[in-house]
Amino acid sequence: MEAIRRILVTRMKYIGDVVLTTPILSALRARFPEASIAYLGDKEAVSLLEHHPCVDEIIPFDFSRPTFLEQPKVMMALRSKRFDVAIDLFSNPRTALLTYATGARIRIGKHSRGRGSLYTHQVRDDGRAKTAVEFHYQYLAPLGIAPSVWKTEIALTSDEIREARNYLKWQDVDPDKPIVGLHPGATWPAKMWPWERFADLVDLIGAKTGAQVVLTQGPRDGHLIEKISCRAVAPMFPLPLVPLRQLAAILAQLNVYVANDNGTMHIAAAVGTKTVGIFGPGEENIWFPYGPPYYDAAAGHIALRKELPCHPCHLDICTREGDGFMECMKLLGVREVFDAVRERLS
Repeated sequence: MEAIRRILVTRMKYIGDVVLTTPILSALRARFPEASIAYLGDKEAVSLLEHHPCVDEIIPFDFSRPTFLEQPKVMMALRSKRFDVAIDLFSNPRTALLTYATGARIRIGKHSRGRGSLYTHQVRDDGRAKTAVEFHYQYLAPLGIAPSVWKTEIALTSDEIREARNYLKWQDVDPDKPIVGLHPGATWPAKMWPWERFADLVDLIGAKTGAQVVLTQGPRDGHLIEKISCRAVAPMFPLPLVPLRQLAAILAQLNVYVANDNGTMHIAAAVGTKTVGIFGPGEENIWFPYGPPYYDAAAGHIALRKELPCHPCHLDICTREGDGFMECMKLLGVREVFDAVRERLS
């Protein structure tokens, strides 16, 4: 293989998916220690890769701008950087075209009729059950790289950590005392544990542990936070919507974080906070790669899910009716989630 000096990795969307690519960045750096590694992705999501020791350059794609303006701009930038290798982990029509536009002599992407021809190396999934991290490692096989690193990583600066601690103090939260974070939102309604149970969890944590409880939120979660605040009796501290890197630094100050299957869950695990993931329609064996054999028990991560014949349904909105509606979420009791929190606090 000719000398590889410049490498592009792209996972265009989403927050959690970008975090789940960080192990392969470490593997690339180990194999090509002198190469420059760039990362292309959604402007917001890739901000989490700032200061990452294995990323030399971030190339943001701003989806808030019209495509006819943003895409040509990014294509020209990619072409000018003269990449030797381009690895497309998303492999949709847009990213296939952007990968081709790099002119890299090695272009790796998913085997697909039509756009697959834009890659020099097409990856065919072997059909074996695997975590999201293992899935990404398939795209390194053409470079002769075997899976080696499994843990996700978000690198925070000392300034970011200090500012996060100060921010918590401004919100009347003491960062030197136990803190439990809760995230009641999710991108898809089917992935949301009932908000009433989050409120009851606030009360149990307050009554049984004395830990401070903070609530984090996404852009569309204001109504959830308001309803939980009205129902819960114990003290709680709803945090305003903050930029992703600030959120990561805040999550790093928590002792335990409880979240539905969404991007914040992956951020918490990547900054080393003990994470309780709540799963319904999704597959935790794919999207929660934070247990043995990749992480030891001391990491404290756990996924909670109830077994049902309809799992996994992969639905955004539950289509069952009557008592069966959202049954996977309703079967997961407050006490079970609380016990997972209390065990991790102790």
